[in-house]
Amino acid sequence: MFSGLVKGVGRVASRADLGKDQRFTIELGSATVPLLVVGASIAVNGVCLTVVTEAGDRFTADVSGETLAVTTLGRLAAGASVNLESPLRAGDPLDGHIVSGHVDGVGEVVSVEPTGRSLTVTIEVPAALARYVAMKGSVAVDGVSLTVNSVRGARFTVNIIPHTQEKTVFGDYKAGTAVNIEVDLLARYLERLLQAQGDENIDLSFLKKHGYARND
Repeated sequence: MFSGLVKGVGRVASRADLGKDQRFTIELGSATVPLLVVGASIAVNGVCLTVVTEAGDRFTADVSGETLAVTTLGRLAAGASVNLESPLRAGDPLDGHIVSGHVDGVGEVVSVEPTGRSLTVTIEVPAALARYVAMKGSVAVDGVSLTVNSVRGARFTVNIIPHTQEKTVFGDYKAGTAVNIEVDLLARYLERLLQAQGDENIDLSFLKKHGYARND
């Protein structure tokens, strides 16, 4: 699990074919990633990957054909910048929101407009994901935890402060940039609850029945 607070920007050093999969070599660059060891998880542009090898300033990770197809990783060439985040540890502050690293789909930057010292970025998501995006709710874009400013149809806006522009790949965004989208976990589980309830009402007894409330 992650919080969506990116630890810095790395760089794709190379990609190597492994049958239908690929092995990425990524340089840490400005990212401070504690406890980077073989077998550990790391989020690369919001995609949870497993460290296969590590050598101080770089690591490798295998990316399956499925992940290449449903995220933006398949579009990254050598030299591309990527957001990096290490997983949460017990006791870490949850300053962003709960992010799983399981991308729901690929969105597209529609516009990037200066607003004071910040940027207002408009992003369009696939129609199937639009219902999970709510004004003032949370969303992860390329692994960055953000608050949704406004929603109109399948488009939403986020505000990117100067610190986030400097510490993430948001500073490189322009119209047409493809981005990984992970919607709020709570929204997905709430939808599943509604589907499961049938004709039942969501009340305290329903929540207890499904393990979302205690019986004491």
